[in-house]
Amino acid sequence: MRHRNCHLCLRVAFFWFAVIAIGCGSREKLLPVSLPDLSRVDKSVQAQARERYAALTRKMNSSVAPADLATAYGELGMVLQAAEYYDAAEPCYLNAQALTPSEMRWPYYLGHLHKSRGEIEKAKATFTHVLKMRPDDVATLVWLGRLYLDEGRFEDAEPLFTRALTVAPRSVAVLAGLGRAALAKHDYAGAVKDLEQALAIDPEAESLHSPLAMAYRGLGELDKAEPHLRQWRNRDLFVPDPLQEELDLLLQSGLSYELRGVRALESRSWPEAAALFRKGLELTHENTPLGRSLRHKLGTALYLSGDVRGAQEQFEEVVGLAPASGLDESVAKAHYSLGVMESNGQGSQAIERNISRTMSRRTSP
Repeated sequence: MRHRNCHLCLRVAFFWFAVIAIGCGSREKLLPVSLPDLSRVDKSVQAQARERYAALTRKMNSSVAPADLATAYGELGMVLQAAEYYDAAEPCYLNAQALTPSEMRWPYYLGHLHKSRGEIEKAKATFTHVLKMRPDDVATLVWLGRLYLDEGRFEDAEPLFTRALTVAPRSVAVLAGLGRAALAKHDYAGAVKDLEQALAIDPEAESLHSPLAMAYRGLGELDKAEPHLRQWRNRDLFVPDPLQEELDLLLQSGLSYELRGVRALESRSWPEAAALFRKGLELTHENTPLGRSLRHKLGTALYLSGDVRGAQEQFEEVVGLAPASGLDESVAKAHYSLGVMESNGQGSQAIERNISRTMSRRTSP
């Protein structure tokens, strides 16, 4: 029994020796990482970046497992990428990938980083690598498919969207990709089928009206094409992408809290939305476009939760913060919101009065 226990202890000791040796060997090839000049971002974001850099430094100076060190590199890269410090984020992801080659998060974020910098060939290669690890990842299939479509390579894009459709058959982004691919190869009937289905799922996907009009024109059905041309609006299509969403909501900044609040509004969580907009206001100068936008959205959340007085106070505050030019979307929305509230029992005249106030501010010197 004693011999067996000693043998087991030796095996465990050898295992951890091997892990540490692999980690140490990998560290010798890691790229240097440093913080960039953070002066252009909010102090709260500066604090986030410094906190993650300090955590990475501690792990670099200790004998942690490669996976733990990779996480520290990757999480620093995420903050830097979210703050648009792409050059500083890149070596973080490369180091994380070197330490944990089977983890798909780091090359996935690196693919988006390359895409943001306009490095399309690198982005395609990186997303292709991600798909080797996770062949049915819908977000990666969509982003890579779109890159091919933008290059006119529908024959490479179509199989990606077809594969994504088996996983997410009601994804508007996937159906839109298939529709664009069909349109590119002059399969106008197929394009109409996919794009009409996408619009049936999300009637507000207004950017699809233009390719749909082109498809109807290709079929010679001009009477169906014209209405779609009039309905076209330039609107981004939602891509189901949990990793990108995590990145978008990562920063402790006014803009990040605005995004979180909007998502709470979309899920009809009015109190949560109001709390998020208030948090964003704490981090934002109020007399800025973002500050006015946050305050108007706070008023909207309060109104929807039944706090009419509180909503009115926020809308009036936005109006009072209008820039001298008056050319501000949030101010216009605040006037309109006040008009809607004032119009209870008074018809449309109150709304028109508030719109005219907005227009007079826009035309005043």
